[in-house]
Parts: sequence; structure tokens; C-alpha cells
Amino acid sequence: MEDGFVDCHCHISACEFEEDLEDVIQRSREAGVKTLVAVTEEVGEFDRVLQLQERYPDLVAPCFGLHPLQGGEGPERRSVKPQDLDAALPQFYKHRERLVAIGEIGLDFTPWCSPSQQDRDDQMCVFIKQLHVAKELDLPVNVHSRSAAKVAIETMREQGISRALLHNFAGKPSVALEGVKAGYLFSFPPAVCRNQQTTDLYITIQRDKLIKQIPLEHICLETDSPALGLDKHERNEPRNIVLSCRYIADVKGVSPETVQLITAENAHRLFPKVKANMPY
Repeated sequence: MEDGFVDCHCHISACEFEEDLEDVIQRSREAGVKTLVAVTEEVGEFDRVLQLQERYPDLVAPCFGLHPLQGGEGPERRSVKPQDLDAALPQFYKHRERLVAIGEIGLDFTPWCSPSQQDRDDQMCVFIKQLHVAKELDLPVNVHSRSAAKVAIETMREQGISRALLHNFAGKPSVALEGVKAGYLFSFPPAVCRNQQTTDLYITIQRDKLIKQIPLEHICLETDSPALGLDKHERNEPRNIVLSCRYIADVKGVSPETVQLITAENAHRLFPKVKANMPY
């Protein structure tokens, strides 16, 4: 039996955690988090994630990946370009033994982020190239699919991807079930609890319907910290994974202990190198 939570998608290397990282890690451990699957968005983060693995070898499981959007927040944010991948590719191969997945990769077709067809074409090119790297290195993928769930799942199936996590999934249940058929897993951050506190009942109903229809054997837990917490104006932390667990348990009508156990088993099945590399 798996004891403890696996945060399948977090940004522990983010600058938001630099000043009090030790406290954040301590709170995570106290909440029962046993593994942080640490994704990256840009090549500049790769070294930081490896340093964190060296510092916390029993906790941090590193991933390398280029997010479909680059350049930080605000007006500088743009779609990833094929040339962005040039600096990253050698790093994937150099550190292949230390990586547990390729991520965060994927597609983001929200109009204000990718206004042109060229933006979408560039994202697709980089996504497919990183899928090829994952296959070559025999690693799963950790995927972003905002406003592009159907296309992301179809692309992965076409490329022969068998192990994938679709993080913060917000697509239609019918699209999710296509991913379930392909063997993919889905994770939900603490932000799913937000809608209970708002008047947007429609969003809550749709998300609950999605969680109900995805079998628990295809669900993982994530925080996406420092983003997607209970309060959009406050920094999220891995310890808040307990909120996701309770919410999914409530929607599914099972105990939080059952959700914790099965999602941890799912995570170790999806990311086998996590179990192999961890000293516990």
C-alpha cells in the first residue's frame, strides 16, 4: 500500500518559493506529501530542478519540458518556437537517468495566448518533438492542454504515446474518456474547490461531471503550485494537495483515504522511476 501523497505536477523550482523553500518543504512533509513531481516551463529552470533533487533526494522527482507558452507572465508571454527547443534537447539526453517524465509540455490555444495559426503550428511542432523525446527515453509525459484538450489527446494517440498525465484537465467528459481509452491519467489542483465559493454554478457542475466520469484508476492529485490554489491571489503550496483529495473524494462518494491511496498507486504506475529512485 502507498503511504502518502504524490503531487504529480508542481513548480517547486519557481522563484515564488526561493525565500522560504525550507518552510514550504517542511509543511509539505507534515501534510503527508512523499513525492513532488517537479515540472519545468523553460530551459532556464532545468538546473534548478536538478539542484533541488540533490537537496531533497527523497522528495523531488525532476521533469524537463518546454511549456507551450514562454517568456514569463504579462505582455512578454508568447507561444513557444522550435528554436526554443534547441538549447533544451541536449539537456534531455544528458540527464535522462535523473528524469521521471518529460514535462510540462503541451498546447495552449487560448486566443489571447496564441492568436495566430503560426503560434499554434509552432506549439504543435515543439509538442510533437518533445513527445518523440519521451518515447526515445521511455518516459511518460506531463501535459498542459488549455483550450486544446481534444487536439492534445488526438496528437498523443497519433504519436503512439501510452503514458501521459493531463494536468488541470478542463475538457469535456467525452474528450476525457477518449484519453481514458488511451490509458492516460488526469489530475486536478486545489483550484477545483474555488468554484464552490463563487456564483459560477455552471463551472462547478461541469467539473464535477468530469471528475465523476473519469474512473478513479485514471486520476492523480496535483497542486500546480505556486498557481491554482484555493485563492487565486495567494501562493499555492504542495501541502494543499489535501484539498484536491478531499474534493475528489466528495464528488466520487468515497473516503479521502481511498483517493489518497489509489491516486498514489496511479502515480507510481505512471511514473515508475519515482518509486525506483526514491530512497524510502
